[in-house]
Amino acid sequence: MKANPGISVYADGGGTATGMEALIKGDIDICTASRPINPSEARRLVERQGYLGISFLVAKDALSIYLHPQNPVRNLTMTQVREIFTRKITSWMDVGGSDAEIVLFSRSPNSGTYLYFQEHILEGQPYSAAAQTVTSAAAVVEAVAQHPNAIGYGGIAYGQNLVHCKINGVAPTEQNVRNDSYPISRYLYFYTIKAPSGNVKKIIDWVLGKEGQAAVKKIGYVPLREVN
Repeated sequence: MKANPGISVYADGGGTATGMEALIKGDIDICTASRPINPSEARRLVERQGYLGISFLVAKDALSIYLHPQNPVRNLTMTQVREIFTRKITSWMDVGGSDAEIVLFSRSPNSGTYLYFQEHILEGQPYSAAAQTVTSAAAVVEAVAQHPNAIGYGGIAYGQNLVHCKINGVAPTEQNVRNDSYPISRYLYFYTIKAPSGNVKKIIDWVLGKEGQAAVKKIGYVPLREVN
């Protein structure tokens, strides 16, 4: 960090569940998450660390439905997305596209994005067994880019070379996420074991401040407040 040259930040990936596990064990200072902590994780955090955990809202995100640029489909309803990923709809022709089988790509089960999508879009139904699992949003983007008949999902910050499909006629833009008209949006969180102090607090304060929120916008997420 330029303003604090004595502070080093090490970040690792693996999904929300992986981060929560590391927080419960006390291996990390901050868990980044794309969903709230679940009851089982909160219970184990109390048992292991003696604290319930502290959450911080740091940004908003929206899940885009990624399509290949050669796919003529540009709008899907929430019901159509749900029926595609549960394999009730198997051909693009059924949603206004060509007569081709839909190829599904999904995040791995330890991902907060996977769980959010299952809860809020699939309404708790299981994903189709035909869905091919990949480990990151970048991997979903790469997979869809290589398959003209593919569909995948991930954050709006990714996949600028792909089509970000409208949902219920609403595009996944910053303005539509901010005003809650785009139907697939969520908050992003930081979690700590207890009230932060020292360098950990400095980092969180920076992210929530003007510079940090400007960085949130620069990388493609939606800041909690308007920034120039």
